[in-house]
Amino acid sequence: MKSETTIITPIYNAEDFLADTLDSILNQSYQNWETILINDNSTDGSLDIAKRYENLDSRFKVINKSESGGAAKARNLGIELAQGRFIAFLDSDDIWHPNKLEKQISFMKNNNVDFSFTAYNFISEKGVLGNFVAVPNEVSYKTLLRGNIIACLTAVYDTKKLGKVYMPDILKRQDFALWLKITKSGVNAIGINESLAHYRLRNGSLSSTKFNTMMHTWGVYRNVEKLSVLSSLKYISSHLAGAIIKRIKNKLRKA
Repeated sequence: MKSETTIITPIYNAEDFLADTLDSILNQSYQNWETILINDNSTDGSLDIAKRYENLDSRFKVINKSESGGAAKARNLGIELAQGRFIAFLDSDDIWHPNKLEKQISFMKNNNVDFSFTAYNFISEKGVLGNFVAVPNEVSYKTLLRGNIIACLTAVYDTKKLGKVYMPDILKRQDFALWLKITKSGVNAIGINESLAHYRLRNGSLSSTKFNTMMHTWGVYRNVEKLSVLSSLKYISSHLAGAIIKRIKNKLRKA
């Protein structure tokens, strides 16, 4: 019998956090899932950890790649192999609340939602809980262009409604590009403003460098969405303004 939901987890050198991530899947109150673990040629003990969980529970399926191809290729391989109606994403250092899938899948089925996402909290490398990130009730393509507010670990889409939608093969912001692809088709993303996940902030990660993030966002606008320079400047300015406002709010919250 096919699982209703497929969880896609790309893995690259995540031995310090992977067990916590996979435990958060095992501890889900919703149990009708499979998890595809794509090991992207890790050089640490990640593959051994992944195989241990595969032996523990057959719903974990390990795919071991002999060459690193990046997160987009890994996630797309997971999407290709997915058997579930719903596609969910969880990176190898992030954590879900135990009722995340139960609440989100029920919400989508009960409200005829094709694409959804949730609020979340940041956590540090040591597991210290950080800021809560709220989300709006609904996001359109034009709204999303002004700033990506859909965290990959919270997103779920329905292949019964949308088919299998793949990420562009780019170094970074491939998740943002996927959300744009889905919403550009006229499907709005529906938000659940409840923290159902923990997004881990890691020192030295790509996401920790704001300038690089903006450069890759610019690449999405120009190379994926094919926006004009003027439109790209408008939207990148909106991104920057949002980042500044968020930083000011965080400072005021800590004061």
